[in-house]
Amino acid sequence: MSVNNLISDLKSVSQPERIKDYQRFFKTGKGDYGEGDIFIGVTVPKSRIVAKKYKDLTLTEISKLLRSKIHEVRLIALIILVNTYNKSSDKERAKIFNFYLANTKYINNWDLVDLSAHKIVGEFLWRNPKKRHKLNELAKSGSLWERRIAVISTFYFINNNSYEEPLYIAEILLSDSHDLIHKAVGWMLREVGKRDQKLEEGFLKKHYRQMPRTCLRYAIEKFPENLRKKYLQGKI
Repeated sequence: MSVNNLISDLKSVSQPERIKDYQRFFKTGKGDYGEGDIFIGVTVPKSRIVAKKYKDLTLTEISKLLRSKIHEVRLIALIILVNTYNKSSDKERAKIFNFYLANTKYINNWDLVDLSAHKIVGEFLWRNPKKRHKLNELAKSGSLWERRIAVISTFYFINNNSYEEPLYIAEILLSDSHDLIHKAVGWMLREVGKRDQKLEEGFLKKHYRQMPRTCLRYAIEKFPENLRKKYLQGKI
């Protein structure tokens, strides 16, 4: 089961007619966040099917896949990595966690981050509180994708009804300049609010006037309409 065989299998299920849509959707144009990314037109469900066949790849082989210029090859590398992490011992999970953080420059679009960060970084930091300073480092990184990893990783905490780290990371990133971070933070706050609206509102009342509009809209998406309007009109 070689890396070359995997890439061949992936290309065999590609749909070239999807490429232009993927390039547009993932912003691959000049000056965009995904500039120059290469797609071959493979859907995520088909990528997952191929990933099952190559589930036993080593970290060395996964590393080769992550360095591919083809987006779907990097995506399948992360699917395999998550699946490997889930079945690993604590010692092996620590190795995978460190591997992930050492390769963030290849985890360089929002879908790659969103399918993997909470399942590896979030899960590991949830079980290893002494390592949680890594979230702070990621949130303050100059890399857009590392900042997105910081946000998405906290979804593991949210799913376990723990909100201190998510709100801390949200506060750090409220002044971020990138729309992808505005959306991610707003999404995170919305998920907190779905579980504890009073807690989310406490955060919003302190910060909502300074929040980017996109972030606020995402954060209050599930609020009753009259309450949403008050936030949007600055009348809270």
